[in-house]
Amino acid sequence: MSSYKNWKFNEFNQVGTNYSDISNVKSYDERMQKFRDIKTENEFIMKSIGLKKDHTILEFGCGTGSFAIEAAKHCKKVYAVDVSSIMLKYLKNKAQKKDIRNIVTVQSGFLNYEHKGEPLDAVVTNAALHHLPDFWKMVALHNINTILKPGGRLFLGDVVFSFPIENCMESINNFINNIEKATDADFGKEAETHIREEFSTYDWILKGMLKRTNFSIDKVEYMNEKLFTCFVCTKK
Repeated sequence: MSSYKNWKFNEFNQVGTNYSDISNVKSYDERMQKFRDIKTENEFIMKSIGLKKDHTILEFGCGTGSFAIEAAKHCKKVYAVDVSSIMLKYLKNKAQKKDIRNIVTVQSGFLNYEHKGEPLDAVVTNAALHHLPDFWKMVALHNINTILKPGGRLFLGDVVFSFPIENCMESINNFINNIEKATDADFGKEAETHIREEFSTYDWILKGMLKRTNFSIDKVEYMNEKLFTCFVCTKK
């Protein structure tokens, strides 16, 4: 009989750009600064979760640390979790240059992370959950709920579909074109790969998952042709 590990989803398999290459990680960080208003995003997330000085929070899919580093200035501790060891190394170097010492980096994903500290005040994940098929999204959200304090907050931002199916081609084409205009052709190709090979889902599916994993949905905000959605939730 095979063990469950043989059928468990492997979060360490990469789709698209190889982020074990430091040059790709650096390029990713630079492009994100052009494509996104990182400062405004970070402020919005911190306000959404009600971040306080005595809070301990965790970010899944922390990438190069734009949010984790900023949040660490305003709270007690940040667990920065990512499947890429190179991303985490890059994050640590950035944090050291800013003399930020309250970030704990962990190479892991939604499904394998084992929290060893006290229950968390908040969990943040931004543009990462789409790496999981829907069944595993449900497992991930359950795992997140178990490591939060009662009343703890979840900020979930991701590419989520809310357009009518008859408008899907136009909406997705606009989404990809907007990314390419804001960055470059290579990033446009990454967006194409995302739509074709990754696992973004409909908003009504994700709302159901959140409710079934013991979260109340406090706020939903749609952005960018209604292809990026932010959910602010509370553990019941």
